[in-house]
Parts: sequence; C-alpha cells; structure tokens
Amino acid sequence: MPTEKIKRSYRKTRYILYKETLIDYKEHFWSFLGSFVGIGILSYLEASKFAGSDVLFLIGSFGASSVLIYGIIQSPFSQPRNLIGGHLISAFIGVTVNKLVPDIVWISAPLAVSLSIIFMQITKTLHPPGGATALIAVTGSAQIKGLGYMYVISPVLVGVLILFVIALIFNNITSSRSYPSHSTYHKHYHKIRKRLTGKK
Repeated sequence: MPTEKIKRSYRKTRYILYKETLIDYKEHFWSFLGSFVGIGILSYLEASKFAGSDVLFLIGSFGASSVLIYGIIQSPFSQPRNLIGGHLISAFIGVTVNKLVPDIVWISAPLAVSLSIIFMQITKTLHPPGGATALIAVTGSAQIKGLGYMYVISPVLVGVLILFVIALIFNNITSSRSYPSHSTYHKHYHKIRKRLTGKK
C-alpha cells in the first residue's frame, strides 16, 4: 500500500513538472511578472526601511519560494498552507535553536533544518525554502539574530504574506492559471474576489 502511494505521488510530481516546464510564453510572462513584483516590493521595503544596514527583510529563502509560487503553482509545496505555515514553523524553530545553542554552528545549523523538516511534515506544511528560513535564523548576521522571535513576524510573516497576495493576483489573472490549485480554496478565493469587485 505505501509503495502504491509513493508511485502515485511520483507520477503526479512528474506530470506537474512536465506541464510546468512546457514552453508557454504566456505562462513565462506571468511567472516573470509575479515574481518581479513580489520580490520588487520586498526589495523596495528593504531599501527604504533598512538602508545602510545588513539585508534583513530580503532573506534568501524568499527567492526559492518565488520559484515555487510563481513558477510551479500546481505543486503541493506551493500552496498557501505550505508557503505560510512552512516559513513560520521553520522561522520559529530556527530562532529557538539559536537561543538554545547560540555559538555551536555545527550543531545549531543541522538541528534547526532537521527539526523544521520534521515539524513541517507533522503539520503537513512542507515547503522546501522553509529549511533555508530556519538556517538563516542560526547562521545570519548579528542583526538578524538580534531580532529574536521578531524574525518570525518581520521579515518572515510580513514577507511571506506579500509574496502570497501577489501570487493570488498574478496567478489568477488568466483562465489558464489557478492558485491555490486545490479546487475548494480556489472557489473560495473567487467568491471573495467577486464580492470585493462587485461582480456577479
């Protein structure tokens, strides 16, 4: 039984990757535009709020998340629960590990990443860039470490929500793209959008 489930998941993943890597210039255009705007907003906030300091707002894991939520939008790892939950859980674990084992990088770094993977699996929020978010919390600059648990709120939560809102907009502009890919979430999103825009 587990073997069949693994095979089915493998076939589904191969199909998703095949579909997403087909040469479709319209898809590429919206992927580019969404990621450009999402990362652009974060870059603007970084430049305006933290000018002259270390990069605090624009953490590297956001780049990896952009690949998923703008480029492979049908992937289970790209869905809102995974995007938001994965980053928040990983950030919290990273900060906690840094507080418990602050100066032993060869223990804190693997511990933060490994624990974040386990907790993402338990909560069904697996999001690969989350591992980087946990790692940044223990190996980042003194300014990032100095944020403590505020790191979970800003830059992580604020940044992820910005990327998510932009993904909702740009991944639903055309009829060929739908995000979130889960039909129930997608229907709820369009109901809310119709209410806000006044369309029936």
